[in-house]
Amino acid sequence: IALGTCAGLGTIMGPVLLNIFFPEMDALSSLTFSVILGVVVTLLGIAIIGVAGSMKAASLSEEEKKAAVKDFNFPKGLAIALLAGFMSGCFNVGLTFGSDIHFGSFTPDMYKTLPATFLVTLGGFITNAIYCFYQNTKNHTWSDYKNQEVWSNNILYCALAGALWYSQFFGLSLGKGFLTESPTLMTLSFCILMALNVVFSNVWGIILKEWKGCSKKTISVLIVGIIVLIISSFLPQLI
Repeated sequence: IALGTCAGLGTIMGPVLLNIFFPEMDALSSLTFSVILGVVVTLLGIAIIGVAGSMKAASLSEEEKKAAVKDFNFPKGLAIALLAGFMSGCFNVGLTFGSDIHFGSFTPDMYKTLPATFLVTLGGFITNAIYCFYQNTKNHTWSDYKNQEVWSNNILYCALAGALWYSQFFGLSLGKGFLTESPTLMTLSFCILMALNVVFSNVWGIILKEWKGCSKKTISVLIVGIIVLIISSFLPQLI
């Protein structure tokens, strides 16, 4: 639900909001039938994989189900998933609004999203820092920062997580450089990124045997979902 919301709203909100604030740019014209079709097919693929996940959950033993859903709360989970998807989609809105913050022809295509990415992630950093400091105060854990034994470990894994997380957006910027002749795929690029995130995460899930023990029917549904997501990445260009 979160990924589907992120993929759909992240693709659509940018042109819609640009049209509201800068109508002279005619940003809505980029939301062609092909783009909407790409979003719909992406959502379909994510939904199919969601069905596979549901089938996998249904195959768990009663003990495994109780362990997995001990904090189960559908309304709260749904609200958080939708909010997470909406806010994650806003990341692409920031990239869309900041797409012109660069040095024009002097900036290689692969680096043109760096300024906007920095500004968007800076806002995220400040928000998270404030919340972490609030939790430090609430839980009286400021003294944890004095524990020098974990500093090197924490810095290493924070840097690794940041580098890996950012690499997807560097890849997005790099990929856009090859899509400049297709306005449809340029508009759909964020949705393609989200679709491929789901594809590769599930491929790794298969490799790491996270789906071990599932029925052939469940695996078949999963593979169909992956195929649909791959098709969604290039289908709009064929319309």
